[in-house]
Amino acid sequence: MDDVTTRGRSTPAAAPARPARGTVLAAATLTIMAAAIIAPSLPQMRAAFAGTPGADVLVRLTLTVTSLAIAISAPLSGLVADRLGRRPLLVAGLVLYALTGTAGFAVGDLYLLLITRALLGVAVGAIMTAISAMITDWFDGPRRASFLGLQQAFAGLGGVVFLPLAGLLAAVSWQLPFLIYAAAALIVPFALLTLREAPRPERPAAPSGHDGRRTTARVAGVYALALVATLVFYMAPTQLPFLLAGFGTGPVVTGAVIAGSTLTSAAGALAFPALRRRLTSATITTVSVALLGLGWLLTGTAGTVVQIAAGLLVGGAGVGLAVPNLNLRLTELAPPDRRGRILSGLVTGIFLGQFLSPLAVQPLVQAYGLAGAFTWTGVAMAAGAALSLIRTIRPQPQGENR
Repeated sequence: MDDVTTRGRSTPAAAPARPARGTVLAAATLTIMAAAIIAPSLPQMRAAFAGTPGADVLVRLTLTVTSLAIAISAPLSGLVADRLGRRPLLVAGLVLYALTGTAGFAVGDLYLLLITRALLGVAVGAIMTAISAMITDWFDGPRRASFLGLQQAFAGLGGVVFLPLAGLLAAVSWQLPFLIYAAAALIVPFALLTLREAPRPERPAAPSGHDGRRTTARVAGVYALALVATLVFYMAPTQLPFLLAGFGTGPVVTGAVIAGSTLTSAAGALAFPALRRRLTSATITTVSVALLGLGWLLTGTAGTVVQIAAGLLVGGAGVGLAVPNLNLRLTELAPPDRRGRILSGLVTGIFLGQFLSPLAVQPLVQAYGLAGAFTWTGVAMAAGAALSLIRTIRPQPQGENR
């Protein structure tokens, strides 16, 4: 792809220095699994708030209300990124993340805890939107694909580090994992010192009616796929602690098992740039959905904790491929002056899927049990991959299957 095209593309800014790139990648570790940091604490939280009416549902909502707040606030973050800039949005998000995340350590009221978790979601939406927009400003072509893969890899590595640590802390007290959110405060000085705004792109000419509708449909398709994939993947932090409790495991093992899925997610993201040079976006989508389906089938039919962990490793690799692939596809479709807003839609899709996950899966849990819910979800994803494969191997109009 040329650095400058006649359809609204702009020449990327000069590649930032290593400290700036390192700051962005460090911020990425705080994002995807931010809500899940308290997942190992859920059973203990349910016991601690047993006297609160509806505690069983409300405790689960402390995990997912963060995702709902991200989904709702991300479009506003995208507007701020395009109007005021990526750097101020990122700094504000980091500060809010540290304050609202650690607030849970001192809050003893379940309803107030839900409020702080919602504000944490606003912070995560700002951070993710600012990071994605900044990366697309910095890079183009294969370098953009490579750095988007790094972004997702570091997001996964954040889970690898933070989730086992959360499990260890939860074994002492359910409140201690909230202190992990203070890590954002350490990144704020680096964001202030190393990051600079890229030049604002000129507003491109509006596409024709047919092209505009086709682009809108493709963008909406990316959003929908992101929502479904994360809805399925988020069964790990929301349902797995209770599935593993049936095997007699504690919070330390739970945190380690869930972290395994984020480790392979990072591995999949690191493999993405090389795969993208050889495979189309549609083919990578098919592979990622198939891996997620296979992983959940393995988890649902597992008879031991080791087999459950193996299923999560496979499913995590699928998500690791999916997220940078969808992100890159959106950057190819988005005009420079609207990148923040269009990329914020991906953030909305991802975290709306996280919020809806326990609600959408609950009927399956009631009908087939926790293991059965994983099994049937895996079957559905495998069927989706098969349909995608059929569509991929059929002849497509030029440019349709990029």
